[in-house]
Amino acid sequence: MSTLVSKITDSEVEVIRVLWEAGRELPIADIRKTLEQTSKWESSTIKTLLRRLCEKGVVIATKKEVFYYKPLVTEKEYNEYTTQSLINRLYSGSAKKLVASLLGSKKLGDTDIQELRDLFKVGDIDESNS
Repeated sequence: MSTLVSKITDSEVEVIRVLWEAGRELPIADIRKTLEQTSKWESSTIKTLLRRLCEKGVVIATKKEVFYYKPLVTEKEYNEYTTQSLINRLYSGSAKKLVASLLGSKKLGDTDIQELRDLFKVGDIDESNS
């Protein structure tokens, strides 16, 4: 799946995000209506982006009375791939270096840091049973 996800461009992400947020297959008219509120794209541009997503195998088009589009890649899969790709590119695959960078640059507030601490506590062992 990662090879499919790696080929999605930023513009295509905007289109597939409409499908992810809908949580169901959508006709092109609904996709166009949503994208017209957030972008200046012409209808032909939206059709081209949908066609490319279908060619890449990350979206499927089903012909009913009109074409309906459905993502074959989840938002979670996309986010996991792009996060790992970023960590690999910028931090030599080390998530620890990423977190250290965020802490060092003061990009995390106290609440963020506490939430991370709580996440890291997952898997703590009860010492009294040892």
